[in-house]
Amino acid sequence: MHIENCSAGDIEEIFRLYGLASEYQRSKRGVVVWPQFDRELVTTEIAENRQWKLLIDDQVACVWATTFNDEQIWEEKNSDSAVYIHRIATNPNFRGRNFVRTIVEWSKVYAKENQKDFVRLDTLGNNKALIAHYTNAGFTFLGLFELKDTRGLPEHYHKAPACLFEISLKADKV
Repeated sequence: MHIENCSAGDIEEIFRLYGLASEYQRSKRGVVVWPQFDRELVTTEIAENRQWKLLIDDQVACVWATTFNDEQIWEEKNSDSAVYIHRIATNPNFRGRNFVRTIVEWSKVYAKENQKDFVRLDTLGNNKALIAHYTNAGFTFLGLFELKDTRGLPEHYHKAPACLFEISLKADKV
């Protein structure tokens, strides 16, 4: 198992996994479903080395994106030095292996390499199972927040409050 940046050749697989994730979300009662994401967004993330993949035996097991800026979602907390994780999508053939925990460990190292004090992520709606999953992986749940400005964000951000999560790395800098 190893993690590396996605390449332009991965875009079809990324969108396949996004589609499968949306189908899975639809199968769950009361869960906010991902929309069709903009290809230009993902193409830009790939070009900027912000789209990642976890490979197992040369198969894409999981994908996610990162950024160092997430002002619309994190508002005033965006001034903190953080890496933000978005759109974790797992290949169903590898589901159940708790890749969130793997991503957490990777992201702590990645954040420190980039002089960041926090690892953060968000999800939408009061999905108690997902909240528990993220807290069990090491995130602190900060609560549900109504976003003030969702213009330009993917459409699912207009439908429910955001659940914000973070891991502080400040204690590790002693």
